[in-house]
Amino acid sequence: MRPKVTFLDEDLKVRIIDEARHLLCTLGVEIHNPGVLGLLGDHGAEVNLAKEHVRLTGDLVDRSLSTVPSGFKLYDVAGRQTHDLSGDNVHFTPSSAAFNLLDHGVIRKPDTADYIRFAKLVEGLPHIHAQSTAFIPADVPEVISDSYRLFLSLLYCDKPVVTGTFTIEAFDIMRDLQLAVRGSAEALRAKPLTVFSCCPTAPIKWSRTTSQNVVDCARLGIPVEFISMPLSGFMAPVTIVGSLIQHTAETLSGIVISQLAGPGAPVLYGGAPAIFDIRYETTPMGAVETEMLDCAYSEIGKHLGMPTQAYTGFSDSKQLDAQAGFETAMGATIAALSGINSISGPGMLDFITCVSLEKLVLDNEICGQTLRMVRGIEPREDFPSTPLFEELNREKHLLIADHTRRHLKDEITFPGPVIDRANSSRWLEEGGLSLYERANNEVERLVTSCAPSSLPDDVRAELERLMAAEARRFGMDSLPVRSE
Repeated sequence: MRPKVTFLDEDLKVRIIDEARHLLCTLGVEIHNPGVLGLLGDHGAEVNLAKEHVRLTGDLVDRSLSTVPSGFKLYDVAGRQTHDLSGDNVHFTPSSAAFNLLDHGVIRKPDTADYIRFAKLVEGLPHIHAQSTAFIPADVPEVISDSYRLFLSLLYCDKPVVTGTFTIEAFDIMRDLQLAVRGSAEALRAKPLTVFSCCPTAPIKWSRTTSQNVVDCARLGIPVEFISMPLSGFMAPVTIVGSLIQHTAETLSGIVISQLAGPGAPVLYGGAPAIFDIRYETTPMGAVETEMLDCAYSEIGKHLGMPTQAYTGFSDSKQLDAQAGFETAMGATIAALSGINSISGPGMLDFITCVSLEKLVLDNEICGQTLRMVRGIEPREDFPSTPLFEELNREKHLLIADHTRRHLKDEITFPGPVIDRANSSRWLEEGGLSLYERANNEVERLVTSCAPSSLPDDVRAELERLMAAEARRFGMDSLPVRSE
């Protein structure tokens, strides 16, 4: 039996969805993109171009839901499948777009060298299934930071990339980087390499940039994850149910845009909601109510027949400390037990503004333990049990029993050196290292031992050419010097 966590009964899910549909058809959606408004109008929506506003119809929502896929797969740079985003399959990826790095206890701005270390580290972490454009290198202009991060990710790590862009113009170069890896638009559609995050604005709005990203991705078959971000008690109702209604309306509006632009376009029903802590004027992503929101909207997404995503499994702490551990572990665990297909969060601190490579190594172990939990409990030659206990009585142990050797690795997860399971005397003999010291040692080991990317030389050269040309467009004579 696969263990499962649920927060909503069927009746409540239906009521939330019905209420969200009613909002879309009465209050409507604000969309600052004439092309998208025209697309919706062409399919029967009530459009007011002057007010940049549209009211959807129930039929339009139903038609869009009828074409959205129930899942899709992701592939690495070599074309090997890494993800099956369907059912209750769970995959972990770091979060995105931080602008700080925690470096030996000091928060600072990251650069290209830091990003390369991050990409190489992700390659070596078995329970982190995809990479993300996790933080923004400060040594390139902001206008190319989106494409530059994708460029580095493709060069230094084979895993697929969760990414996105803050401008319409950057999409073209990010598309071309993917086409250089795959070889053609048909190959990219057949074997998606990235997922683009597309975020509506609370309450129930779409910017010109983000709505255009949805359309551009849909027409190329590039998967998107919809990241609705209601803030309970601030930019959304204070109640969890009220925030879920808003999240559902915002996400359904994105699905309609996506499916009208490209019927059958792959999507993740995702989000990054949070409560609002009025004491500090912050949005705690590690709060239990935030995690409940994530799991509950995932239940709604699955009820509607879609794969799901959530930004969770990270901490609001500023250091790698006990708070970082308990918030991350709780978020990752209940998200996995809810069957969320893509969980974005490992490595992140400080309200998703700071990344820590040491925390990413620790979180890899949290993800591994969580993945073991969701496999559940099953009998493995345990019935009848008499022969096994006869052997135990005879040998006084079962350390080298056939039964132990057959099932040890499937039954018990053995974490890496970051997790301390030694007794006190052995811990002292091995240096008495703290969690941070063990994690830092593992970061250095994995970065140093990372194998070269499997990209062919001609593809690497084309990526370099495309990125250098993009940098020159915005006044850079050359890209930052990189040491391999």
